[in-house]
Amino acid sequence: MSPEEIACLPYRPCVGILLIDRGGRVFVAQRIDTPGAAWQMPQGGIDQGESPRQAALRELQEEVGTDQAEVLAESRDWWRYDLPAELVPRLWGGRYRGQEQKWFALRFLGRDADIDIATGTPEFRAWRWAEVAELPDIIVPFKRQIYQKVIAEFGPLVEALRNAKAP
Repeated sequence: MSPEEIACLPYRPCVGILLIDRGGRVFVAQRIDTPGAAWQMPQGGIDQGESPRQAALRELQEEVGTDQAEVLAESRDWWRYDLPAELVPRLWGGRYRGQEQKWFALRFLGRDADIDIATGTPEFRAWRWAEVAELPDIIVPFKRQIYQKVIAEFGPLVEALRNAKAP
């Protein structure tokens, strides 16, 4: 696709999830379909007739295999990122130039054993808890700016949860 064709494409409506454990760490996972060590937080499209909040809770169940979480906050804004040009024709049938995301901070209420990435249609091959400060360094470069915005908005909430944990 030419740069002009890509520039005419819309953004895919999507949600992102910052899932925070009791220690103030964040869930990250490696996609099955992406080689290398890049990590990401759960995210996914918003279905027709679905609110962003509903989509976030559905995606948590579909990608992470758990519903053991509560919504703490929703991003003030929608944030966009563009895919690298070579990925546009390969993802989502070439219909989108990137994603427009509403992000949610969720507190994980379960145990690690409640997480099961081997879901009906698995998207991840591995997962772990990461420190918020690591996120920009472990993410694929084209999502880095979004992650920096997520950290700027939700970082104080993560820190408050970390400081509030029981000794």
